[in-house]
Amino acid sequence: MRVAVLSREYPPEVYGGAGVHVEFLVRELRNLVDVEVHCFGGTRPEGGVRAHPVPVDLVDANQALQTLGVDLSMVAALGDVDVLHSHTWYANLAGTVGGMLRGVPHVLSAHSLEPQRPWKAEQLGGGYRVSSWAERQAYETADAIIAVSYGMRADVLTAYPFVDPAKVHVIHNGIDTNLYQPSERTDVLDRFGVDPARPTAIFVGRITRQKGLAHLLRAARQLHPDIQLVLCAGAPDTPEIADETGKAVAELSSSRTGVIWIEEMLPRDELAQLLTAATVFVCPSVYEPLGIVNLEAMACETAVVASAVGGIPEVVADNLTGCLVPYHSVEVEAFEAGLAHAINELCADPARAAAMGRAGRERAVHEFGWDTIAHRTVDLYRSLAH
Repeated sequence: MRVAVLSREYPPEVYGGAGVHVEFLVRELRNLVDVEVHCFGGTRPEGGVRAHPVPVDLVDANQALQTLGVDLSMVAALGDVDVLHSHTWYANLAGTVGGMLRGVPHVLSAHSLEPQRPWKAEQLGGGYRVSSWAERQAYETADAIIAVSYGMRADVLTAYPFVDPAKVHVIHNGIDTNLYQPSERTDVLDRFGVDPARPTAIFVGRITRQKGLAHLLRAARQLHPDIQLVLCAGAPDTPEIADETGKAVAELSSSRTGVIWIEEMLPRDELAQLLTAATVFVCPSVYEPLGIVNLEAMACETAVVASAVGGIPEVVADNLTGCLVPYHSVEVEAFEAGLAHAINELCADPARAAAMGRAGRERAVHEFGWDTIAHRTVDLYRSLAH
């Protein structure tokens, strides 16, 4: 069987959880089937990977139009494949058109949904209507939809009620617990001035409305003064949200010590070192189909404080591997106070936080292995190809 994986992100150009998912899924799929990858961006040295730049005539166009241009380039370059598998709206239309043109099944993975991300209009302008249209076409015509959590499956059926529920299959995201594991090194802590003697809360994520960083920065005003806050936050969606974040971090830094903002995208081994050293990892997302970054923290034996949204409760076991904070059922101020309370409690009880961290790694190892995920994905491919 030959499969074409269609994705905006692929190493080394990986910016979020969907890109991480594609990277590791492809690695495991190659043990089971033939795979060709089509992605956005610059040329990749890896065999079997074809990168597609924005067409010359569209380099000054709206980002949504650039995306559609890249999608058509992908379709034109497809080899002789049995199944197409697209990831996110950025590549969904390539799967839709490619499936029709080639007469082969199109599987799409639901990592997020445009109707649930209205803030994307800040980034795309009118292109948000285009991205929403492209995604809807894919969900109308896909032969199968993979939801990365049961929460995501429910969201798909709510956002697109015309979808046949029998077509929506839950296959969770995974984690490589060899790459993400506790680290004994301290050179990265020294480089960024992280004090290992202080209790530490860490955030890792892009600067976007979805990740809830603004909520954490407001919640941090209520943190015990001994707590250190490490923000691994970069790749802002817009100049406006970058400016807002910069002002909020500066204001927080003026009122307390131990606010460390790392704006660069760190290599995995360096990130693992920071996660290991933290008392607690914080995920304040307002929308999260699964939240692979929580798995990364758990694999590094770090307790998690996370918002109880989307698929996060399927990853973070409340009061076992971390603490879940209500978001949808409370006012914003109560959510932020809940974040601060949970962080303060775990930082004041390092033995409990450490026990949660150990339980988190055990859960990551036994329940979220990529080999199992790849086998389930190939089973789905084969069910469609017959």
